[in-house]
Amino acid sequence: MYGSLRHEIRIHRSAADVWALAGDVTKLHTWFPGIVDSTVDGNMRVITMGTGLPMPEEILLIDHTQRRFQYRITAPIFVHHRGTIDVIELADDECLVVYSTEADPRTMALVIAGGTAGALVELKRQMEAPALSTEGSN
Repeated sequence: MYGSLRHEIRIHRSAADVWALAGDVTKLHTWFPGIVDSTVDGNMRVITMGTGLPMPEEILLIDHTQRRFQYRITAPIFVHHRGTIDVIELADDECLVVYSTEADPRTMALVIAGGTAGALVELKRQMEAPALSTEGSN
């Protein structure tokens, strides 16, 4: 049996705006704490952890209509892994972001899910931050 965990957060911003960041496979490192870089080549992505450890992933699905992104970590420490990010429109200016993780060994789901909870908080912080005003600056 797989370990499976899910975190979700409401963000007061349009689903399209949130998806523009959360659904961009090249920008995970900008909102996921502990990840310092991500590079994409075809359907493969390599994220680099703050420790310098590269973590190879296979991109399984990018669905811009449903606003769903799925990937699997292919590192040998996993027998199985699948991560899913869903951005669900609730209103014109509000959405729900759900980040699900399933993994074998089961304990790895706990490890990853701890990171995904922090990532959702950071995504919310970035998306709800007031825009910097440029008025009056020269």
